[in-house]
Amino acid sequence: MKYPAFNIKKLILAGGTMFAMLAVPMAVNTVTGMNMSVISSAQAAEDGGAKKGAASKGGAQKGAASKGGQGKGSDRIFRAPVSSVDEDSDRPVWAGVKGGKSGGGGKPAGAGSKKGDLYGDMVVLLRNPNGVPILVDGYVQVIAYYYPTGSTTLVPLTNPDGSPVIIPRNAEGDLLPTVTLGTTIYEVYGAEVDLGRLSVSRSPSKVLDHALSEALSKLTSGTVTLDSTGRLVVDGATIDSPLENLALYIALMENGYLPGLDLQDGVTLGSLSFLADSTMTNADLLMAASLLAAASDKAGSISLDMVVYMDTILGIDGLVPVVGADGKSYFDFSSVTYDRSDTYTGDVTYLRSNGDGTYTLVTESIMTAVFGGVDYTGTQADAFTQAADDARAVINFIHENPVPAP
Repeated sequence: MKYPAFNIKKLILAGGTMFAMLAVPMAVNTVTGMNMSVISSAQAAEDGGAKKGAASKGGAQKGAASKGGQGKGSDRIFRAPVSSVDEDSDRPVWAGVKGGKSGGGGKPAGAGSKKGDLYGDMVVLLRNPNGVPILVDGYVQVIAYYYPTGSTTLVPLTNPDGSPVIIPRNAEGDLLPTVTLGTTIYEVYGAEVDLGRLSVSRSPSKVLDHALSEALSKLTSGTVTLDSTGRLVVDGATIDSPLENLALYIALMENGYLPGLDLQDGVTLGSLSFLADSTMTNADLLMAASLLAAASDKAGSISLDMVVYMDTILGIDGLVPVVGADGKSYFDFSSVTYDRSDTYTGDVTYLRSNGDGTYTLVTESIMTAVFGGVDYTGTQADAFTQAADDARAVINFIHENPVPAP
């Protein structure tokens, strides 16, 4: 059956009820997944899309990066004022990656209080399974990107075995502009990590403190449930403000629970405990991933580098931080496990466009509709990143696919 175009933006199950699968790990089992690859699955989805000329050659400007990821030069990114960030914008501010210089990997001083300060350039780095930058001779390892012949899309350069190529440095530690593989010389670039709507994390602490106060006020004012994407709902109203979700993300990552919720001991929501304790469970971590998804650009993607850089800007290192080779503290993702098919179960009914202004009513599994039937299981920082990007994908699916009114 065909239907005319609808503007209604909501999602239902075959049978008439909201589907219960969530980006929140209510149904997530502990899995023994493969170790995180150097580049996360979400990062792989992000690769490509930068326009030619957006990148500066690796090492073209001397002093682009130095030990521990701190820039030697004075160049910085994120010059736009916070007021230019539209927290409710759905536009994909950063489709793909853009070239940049080496940097990042470090936690800026005062990250928890003056997040409007300027930071060093943030580029895609080689990281260990916990997301911590890998240092060689004291330097972060910048992954090389290049433009294939005739293309304006920046893509990662890989070795014959599929591993990422690292941009070499000269004796002074400056990144070199070319890499030779076999007999081919490639001009290489660092890929800049753009936080998109999450750039609001640079706002002064009082902005996020106010957002947290607003969100907690809502959560203590009525019955708390979850919507179909794992976002928090109070008396039927979803907390969909990106700023409020980001503030809740910070609170949960730093405390292991959402502070200020006046619930009785033992009260849980799904498998997520809101008890006022400092125990960070896998369910809490995947709930945090859903909150991060709700704060990000719907049509973008969430990469491992984005997560680590943003946590660095926000000063998030958790209850028991890990210390990297650079001497800086990072959040410990070592206990995270995530299984996509265990999290996203059930069917969804939606209207699929026929391309001629009409729609066909379709019922299929969430795994097929949103993820093309491709499963994922993983652990550590890669799993956290993938859980966040999967939740973002479900939110975007709901946003983009209308259904007829019951």
